[in-house]
Amino acid sequence: MSVPIFATLGCRLNAYESEAMKELAEAAGLQGAVIVNTCAVTAEAVRKAKQEIRRLARENPGAPVIVTGCAAQTEPETFAEMPEVTRVVGNHEKMQASTWEGLAAPDLIGVTEKVQVNDIMSVKETAGHLIDGFGRQRAYVQVQNGCDHRCTFCIIPFGRGNSRSVPAGVVIDQIKRLIDKGFREVVLTGVDLTSWGADLPGAPHLGQLVQKILALTTIERLRISSIDSIEADPALIEAIATEPRLMPHLHLSLQAGDNLTLKRMKRRHSREDSIRFCAETLEARPDMVFGADLIAGFPTETEEMFENTLRLVQDCRLTFLHVFPYSPRKGTPAARMPQVKGPLIKERAARLRAAGDAALLRHLQAQQGARHQVLVETPRLGRTPQFTEVAFATDQAEGAILDVTIQGHNGAQLLA
Repeated sequence: MSVPIFATLGCRLNAYESEAMKELAEAAGLQGAVIVNTCAVTAEAVRKAKQEIRRLARENPGAPVIVTGCAAQTEPETFAEMPEVTRVVGNHEKMQASTWEGLAAPDLIGVTEKVQVNDIMSVKETAGHLIDGFGRQRAYVQVQNGCDHRCTFCIIPFGRGNSRSVPAGVVIDQIKRLIDKGFREVVLTGVDLTSWGADLPGAPHLGQLVQKILALTTIERLRISSIDSIEADPALIEAIATEPRLMPHLHLSLQAGDNLTLKRMKRRHSREDSIRFCAETLEARPDMVFGADLIAGFPTETEEMFENTLRLVQDCRLTFLHVFPYSPRKGTPAARMPQVKGPLIKERAARLRAAGDAALLRHLQAQQGARHQVLVETPRLGRTPQFTEVAFATDQAEGAILDVTIQGHNGAQLLA
């Protein structure tokens, strides 16, 4: 029998968890199965998950198909009704060794209850899974899961549950283990990263975790993934300003640049808050580069409201954009609001992406002649501290950190 085939859709956290599931499946002795780890962030993500399931079932006739992830958690019946699917497994269950032991038993596949999805809101702790590093040269460490906020457009809390934090000691021990295995860069990841610590004794903040990691480990490069800037604590700002090992790249969960839209989204920040955060952060760390999530065509969005979001690219000096055309998610308040017509959503998303392309081009052009410490990911590709891709003309040693001078760019990457 062959080893299980894993297909992962969606975020880095999903990719991290797929690596953990591979270890659990291997330990359980599961063979010859297809596992699809789904995303639920948009209706399009669910459609792509179903498409991927059908494709993999065609390419692997007779193989049990196990569907898990956020879409499996939020709408298990959608996947249970698919004839290609053998089992639907929830987000909490997928991280339990007992689940994979059951799936590995030949007499259980397709015989026991098809849906194995429990109430994610009842989960109080983050699964204690540790992996040896996701990625070849960069390791991702999950420090938080779930979300306590209820943005009107978002289904993710119903897929991930409420916020749960991994204790600082566990995080530090894992990073030390990754350092021992040769990793030089670690990325802290989670669903709502800036809520880390709220459920732990003493309610520490993310900045305190970052400072502890830098004080108690020898990690050469530390990154933090997407954050909610309004929840950035003073210790995090201090670390950004004073710690050269904390990389100068932040991905911000902004979503919109219009105050009425933000209010209808039930976000906790204003347009002015976003601009102020970016300006103050750049003052503290002039080499900082920002990415951001932005939604195009949120319900009730007028052209003027959209223009406010479009101008945010310039006003916040954003460089890397993740643009999401709004799509209604059943069960969310925004799905019941007056909707923007589909063609207009598509057109606005294209304009946002064009603004993002122009912003990235400005960033690339500004790096001509600059020197960067580049982590080599593959023989011909690395990344600067700002997470900008660098293409090499000749093969380089994977895992090396090279001091390079930027010779130019190709429109998408820097050249060295």
